[in-house]
Amino acid sequence: MTNDSKEQFLPFSRPTISQEAIDEVVTCLKSGWITTGPRVKQFEEDLKNYLNAPYALCLTSATAGLHLALTALKLKPDDEVITTPMTFAATLNTIVLAGGTPVLVDVEPGTYNMDVTKIAKAVTKRTRAIMPVHFAGLPVDLDPLYDIAKKHNLRVIEDAAHAIGAEYKGKRIGSFGDIQVFSFHPNKNMTTGEGGCVVTRDEQLASEVALLRFHGMDREAWNRFGKTGSQHYEIIAPGYKYNMMDIQAALGLHQLKALDGFIKRRTDLALRYHAILKDWPQLTLTTSPSYDRLHAWHLYTPLVNPEKAGMDRNGFMAALKERNIGTGLHYRAAHLYPYYRENYGFKPGDFPNAEKISDRIVSLPLFPLMSNSDQDRVISAMKDVFK
Repeated sequence: MTNDSKEQFLPFSRPTISQEAIDEVVTCLKSGWITTGPRVKQFEEDLKNYLNAPYALCLTSATAGLHLALTALKLKPDDEVITTPMTFAATLNTIVLAGGTPVLVDVEPGTYNMDVTKIAKAVTKRTRAIMPVHFAGLPVDLDPLYDIAKKHNLRVIEDAAHAIGAEYKGKRIGSFGDIQVFSFHPNKNMTTGEGGCVVTRDEQLASEVALLRFHGMDREAWNRFGKTGSQHYEIIAPGYKYNMMDIQAALGLHQLKALDGFIKRRTDLALRYHAILKDWPQLTLTTSPSYDRLHAWHLYTPLVNPEKAGMDRNGFMAALKERNIGTGLHYRAAHLYPYYRENYGFKPGDFPNAEKISDRIVSLPLFPLMSNSDQDRVISAMKDVFK
């Protein structure tokens, strides 16, 4: 084993924050207006322009976005939403919180995305929506998915938390379809610290989300505390406190401008990993679908093959950590968490592809500030681990 203890710990992710973004935050703080205000409004306009979408509503998180998009559908008890087990728990949690029942279909072994060919069999008379997850920034095959949705009159809520900037058949995710929800968490392709947004072409749903994100109030604070505003308001519905702050949008304004450059650098690093690791028997790499797409490369997630590696995934992560290399685990298959096993009857063996991925997946370091020499250090440590 080599001793890299003198080298600085290399995390699996690190945000890229420009001086311009820092200056914008400072200016925002000095302005006296730090909650929802002009910068959030400008950020929403910039998102609409970038995504070529008529409605973009910023929120505290993508989780809030999924929750409000589902809540706006006014799910009734026993209404079902079809999604994937290979996702962060928030995808399933928000279905439950909005009053629905999660119904799962297995994933493709090579892409980790929902297997669209399995959706039709999962549709019942209680199905209300399909919620695909664009895993690691790779778009799901949306044309056949939307064909199924149209045939059965279902809504589609794309969990695009990983996929800001990704494209499907030459069109940006968010520029077409029904509803998309993006994340601006610090480990995502662009960040507002915490934050997210709902994008849609449905004016009624956009109005519902706008209402629910701030207490169900018919006007936001920005419309009440200005010189021309009124302190009077009405509560139209019981809502939530999911509004984004101007402090967050101050970051987002500059992150969005840099996003395409961030994705290019992520892609360069991901393809470099691919070229170097493609013949390593200790790892299985993701595969590319046949349809045209632009992968946003939020994550680089090979599978560890224990029988060839001489260790399981957890042992591999621990060995890299000893060498000052950080990794991530995205994700454990959500149907195996105690809540979903106990309340929905899911059990091991239900979704074998997701379970195999769940047991073996690891996220290697990948972020725009990562240099080729940083990546070489990861490769060297992996060689050492695998002997």
